[in-house]
Amino acid sequence: MTQHIAVLAEEIVEALSPRPGDVVVDGTMGGGGHTRLLAQRVAPSGTVVALDRDAAAVQSAGQWGTGLPVLAVHANYAQLPEVLAEQGLGPVSGIVLDLGLSSDQLADDARGFSFRSDGELDLRFDTTRGEPAWRLVERLSEKHLADLIYQHGEERHSRRIARRIVARRAAKPIRTAADLADIIRQAVPRRRDAKIDPATRTFQALRIAANDELRWLETALRRLPDCLGAEGKLAVISFHSLEDRRVKQAMRDDPRLEAITRRPILPTDAETARNPRSRSAKLRVARRVSGPGSGG
Repeated sequence: MTQHIAVLAEEIVEALSPRPGDVVVDGTMGGGGHTRLLAQRVAPSGTVVALDRDAAAVQSAGQWGTGLPVLAVHANYAQLPEVLAEQGLGPVSGIVLDLGLSSDQLADDARGFSFRSDGELDLRFDTTRGEPAWRLVERLSEKHLADLIYQHGEERHSRRIARRIVARRAAKPIRTAADLADIIRQAVPRRRDAKIDPATRTFQALRIAANDELRWLETALRRLPDCLGAEGKLAVISFHSLEDRRVKQAMRDDPRLEAITRRPILPTDAETARNPRSRSAKLRVARRVSGPGSGG
């Protein structure tokens, strides 16, 4: 059973404005919060093509998606052109990407997304591909670790954290999320007024690296506009500046797109009170204005 609470759900539905019979895409299905709402709008004759890199998310869709027009596919959102071609589907009326973690992933102790997890520090969305985060922690030099944590986590204490990691791993392997989080907290004590755990930025950096997230996002931003039909909408929810900067630039500079949101849409105070994980979310929306898919 999913535990996930969809972020900016009403805003996504309003932005995409799906109608019965439309084909829309949720490129990051997760627990299915956005997928369900969109499916209810396009039913009974439309379809939501729901992609996820996480096989567990696709499997769970078989339970919550019963009776809804949802086509769940185990795939990276950057592979959407191939998925649509395989399914014989043409240009779509809307695409949403929610780039955050789902509550289901955080609750999965086996993959180490939660700082409190005693499970293996994996951090991959698709556990059949790539290198788990504990291997990065084990093999990278102190300098490479510091650079990774700084570049992908924007962590100003990256050198201190990398130094402590290397010293610790020389004595004992670092295999769990809880172990790594403790090491980081020892390197960077938490201030009383701090709003986030000291481990947050380092875990973000390792997760981005383990999943090659920024490269896939850049690839998707190049490829997805051609999947949209005339006036089709692309909506992207980001959670940190590395993502938001790329989304903003693509929506501003791509001649196929016209930005609808001059400034990002943020969650309301009521939403952040109900779902604290939404506090850093930013939604940007663009419209397809030219090219083969738009008829322009």
